[in-house]
Amino acid sequence: MKYYINIGTNLGNRRLNLSRAVAAVERRFGYFEISKVVESEPWGFDSTNMFLNVAMMFESEEEPLDVLHELQKIEKEISPDAHRNSDGSYRDRLIDIDIMAIENVEVDLPELKVPHPHLFDRPFFINPLKELLGKA
Repeated sequence: MKYYINIGTNLGNRRLNLSRAVAAVERRFGYFEISKVVESEPWGFDSTNMFLNVAMMFESEEEPLDVLHELQKIEKEISPDAHRNSDGSYRDRLIDIDIMAIENVEVDLPELKVPHPHLFDRPFFINPLKELLGKA
């Protein structure tokens, strides 16, 4: 299965954060394709810190929840900080990895929804994804 993920960061050395996450994904899943880096405003919360985002595609025969858990491990290795405030609202973060889509697969579980519910709401998701799909 082809997995399409998005990696974002808006704290610290953002390019280094992306590089660390991309390298960790490569170590775990192997061959990948990657989009250009895009800069975007925070989505869903107010912050003066701009995001850098990149999309990646890799192939894996692992089940979606297993891949999600592996990506969450990578996030924790880079930053153990929570991605949300205690009330569930978004906050600044060192690294965030989301599964945007999986080729020919839909998932509707409490822990994971694929395609990502906000895929078409977020230009920093859809534009890099289109680039990977050759539709940019």
